[in-house]
Amino acid sequence: MGHWWEQNILDPGKLPLLLALVSFVLSFVAVRTVARLIRAGRGPFRNITPGGLHVHHVVPGVVLTVVGGFGAVASGRSGVGAAVCAVIFGTGAGLVLDEFALLLHLDDVYWSEQGRKSVEIVVLTAALVGLVLCGFLPFGVSQLTPQEQHGRGLLVTSTALNFVCALIALAKGKPRTALIGVVVPFVALGGAIRLARPVSPWARRFYHPRPRRRARAMRRAYRHDRRWVLPRRRLHDLIGGAPDRVSLRGRGSFTDRR
Repeated sequence: MGHWWEQNILDPGKLPLLLALVSFVLSFVAVRTVARLIRAGRGPFRNITPGGLHVHHVVPGVVLTVVGGFGAVASGRSGVGAAVCAVIFGTGAGLVLDEFALLLHLDDVYWSEQGRKSVEIVVLTAALVGLVLCGFLPFGVSQLTPQEQHGRGLLVTSTALNFVCALIALAKGKPRTALIGVVVPFVALGGAIRLARPVSPWARRFYHPRPRRRARAMRRAYRHDRRWVLPRRRLHDLIGGAPDRVSLRGRGSFTDRR
C-alpha cells in the first residue's frame, strides 16, 4: 500500500488534487445535509439572514475558492502550503457548485426542478477530477505510449481529433458526453458518431432537410429518456434531495440531455 501511494500519488504530485477532490465531495455532502435539515425543520441549523438578507453559501464558497486558488498558484505543487490551499479550494468549490443552478438562473431555484443542475454538475465534476486523478489527461494524451509521445505530429493529431470529437458531441446536444470525452477519447468519439439530440444545434442544421434522420433522432431520444430520465432523477433526489413537488409538473423529458 505504501509503495502504491508513493508511486501513484506522491511521486506524480497528485496529493493536492486528491485533497481537493476529497474536500470538494465532503463539503458538498455536508452543505447538502445541512440544507436538507433546514428544509425539514430539524436540528439547530438555520438560514443565515443578517438584516433580512439571505446569505447563500455560494458567497463563502467564492471567497474560499479565490483564496485557495491563488494560494495554490503561489505555493506550487508540493509542500504543506499546497495541501492546505488544495483543501481550501476544494471546500470552496463544493459550496459554489452546490448552488450552480442559482448562478445559472440568477434565482433561488435550490429546491426546484432547475436545482437538479447543481447536483448534476457536482457529480460530473467529481467524476472528471477522479478520472484525471486516475491518470487520464485532457484529450487523451495519456493514452499515447512513450514512443508515440516522441512523435510530436502524432501527439498533436491525436489531441486535435479528440478535441473535434468533443466539439461535435457538444453540438449534438450531449454536454456530459463531451466533457467526459475530454479525458476519455473513446467517449468523445462515440458521442460524435451517434445521432444528435433532436433539439440540438447539429440536428437543426443537418436534420431539417432529412426527415428520416430527424425521425430516427426523435425516436432514439424518446427511448433513451423513457429508460434513463427517471433513474437519473431518483439518483439526483437521493444525493441532493427531491425538489418541491409543484416544480415537477409540466416537465417533459424530451429536452433532457446526456
